[in-house]
Amino acid sequence: MTTTPLIRFSFALASVALACTAQAQTILKFSHTDQQLGARHAAAQVFAKKVEEYTQGRYKVQVFCCSQLGNDPKNIEQLGLGGIDFTVSATGSYAPHVPTLNLTMLPFILDSYEQGWKFYDNSKWLQDQFAKAPAKGFRFLATWEAGFRNMTTREPLNSPDDTKGKKLRTFPNEMMRWTLEAMGFGVQIMPLPEVYLAISQGAVAGQENPIDTIYSNKFYEVAPNVTLTNHVYSPIPVAISEKTWQKLTPADQQAMVRAAKEVTPFARNIIKDNDEKVLAEMASKGAKINRKPDIAAFRKSVEPVYVKAREKYGADVDQVLSEAAAIRKSVK
Repeated sequence: MTTTPLIRFSFALASVALACTAQAQTILKFSHTDQQLGARHAAAQVFAKKVEEYTQGRYKVQVFCCSQLGNDPKNIEQLGLGGIDFTVSATGSYAPHVPTLNLTMLPFILDSYEQGWKFYDNSKWLQDQFAKAPAKGFRFLATWEAGFRNMTTREPLNSPDDTKGKKLRTFPNEMMRWTLEAMGFGVQIMPLPEVYLAISQGAVAGQENPIDTIYSNKFYEVAPNVTLTNHVYSPIPVAISEKTWQKLTPADQQAMVRAAKEVTPFARNIIKDNDEKVLAEMASKGAKINRKPDIAAFRKSVEPVYVKAREKYGADVDQVLSEAAAIRKSVK
């Protein structure tokens, strides 16, 4: 059959359209452990829209919430293997791969969101630690927000005197375990989706997490005593699989970085601005909010943690504490 130039041109256009469509269907998996009502899920959705926009539809990010593809350790492991493309988790969750990141979980080193943002945006020590990640199979794109970690317990909690004989759930992080044990708690490590039931059945006395996580997982329903200890500032760096990164063109790499960094102010503000609203809503549903626990006593109880940290991590500890002290002085 003889084809005319017009028909050949139409075939060519159709082929280009099919190629573009196929390219637009490149799916990148973003897995996280937050609930659909949580702030990190909202941030991930905004990120997905920006990636699609900035890559002109060549890439689409599919967000899997609620530990559908795995808990935090599994998600980070899958980044290295290339099983998923993105995750977002507490800085300390990445410590099994970059051990010095445990030091970001040192207790009571930062007192406000503004101090935390300055530390994560400007700390030379932290940037040096983040630079180790690509060799471990992933790289950090930006630091989003989760907030300060606080306690929710079945019984009232006001000081370390109230921790004795109580088992508290936390995530698998060395520094957090040291901190809670120094406060007097027994520590139970378990995946986030199991925590609600474990508290309701009395397997643990409570758990610790940022306010948004407490709210979105409804932990206040089974552990109604919400104690604002703010014992650790716990933002959530978003990371991309290094295998995924290396497949991207330089332009698309920059698109990923741009999208992640542009979400940062959104993620930070939604957490900071919502803390009081969320606390009020939890209180309206029966939670008892303790705004003035004996922080001095808690600070005193964790002093051995700094000693243990220096024994294991040496000069890195003093560098972290020095940078944090300078930030506390400059940002009130």
